[in-house]
Amino acid sequence: MLARISALQGDVGFYYKNLVSGRTIAYQADMPLIAASVIKLPIMVEAYRQFEAGRLDPGKIVPVRAQDKVPSCGVVTYLRDDLEMTVADLVTLSIIVSDNTATNLVIDQVGIDNVNRMLDSLGLTSTRLRRKLFDMESARRGLQNHITAGEIGRLLETLYWGNVVSPDACRRMLSILKDQQLNGKIPFRLPESLPVAHKTGEDDGITHDCGIVYADEPFVLCFCANHVDVPACERLMQDIAWELVYEKR
Repeated sequence: MLARISALQGDVGFYYKNLVSGRTIAYQADMPLIAASVIKLPIMVEAYRQFEAGRLDPGKIVPVRAQDKVPSCGVVTYLRDDLEMTVADLVTLSIIVSDNTATNLVIDQVGIDNVNRMLDSLGLTSTRLRRKLFDMESARRGLQNHITAGEIGRLLETLYWGNVVSPDACRRMLSILKDQQLNGKIPFRLPESLPVAHKTGEDDGITHDCGIVYADEPFVLCFCANHVDVPACERLMQDIAWELVYEKR
């Protein structure tokens, strides 16, 4: 497995942990990588932290203005300009269809610094939200959002065990991740009946998928890649996910 991962051209981070046995496999799991849409996972966690603390009302109505709209992924950009949505619905859209406009509106509500403080509190110090999605001026100044495969894996594990925010909030966040509509990577070769709670990310030369596969022995799987041949990398993600589910059968 690791030989095939290391043979990929580009920057690749890989993290696997069996949540029953504790068996772990990692490759460059601490290497910071441009996050693409995987950064939406810690944004969701911070939103739910503020919901639980009473600092942010999940039912708060947020107007979606024409100037808030940014390019795909997502659907909000293509809806009417006088749209109003709740914060909770924006969070859900930011995950299940990776909606960039919804994500930016959630960032406005929760605050960039609060997301990073939450990550610090969990010991996740390399994963960083530094700018909103499609903030091209900040990008030109070199500000990028970063993740590592290992840190996103550990964040997913805290969700699985109910150890971030609250057990009930973790269940709700995992339910949203299981409703993911972008399923061409980790779940692609797996049966539709096998739940996968995951978040993808993609951009030019970038492809990620990070999630929990609810196999007989559930496991965390994070495959993150920058500067790669995207189709080749995604085929390997699909193959490795299948092998990890069925290797003991």
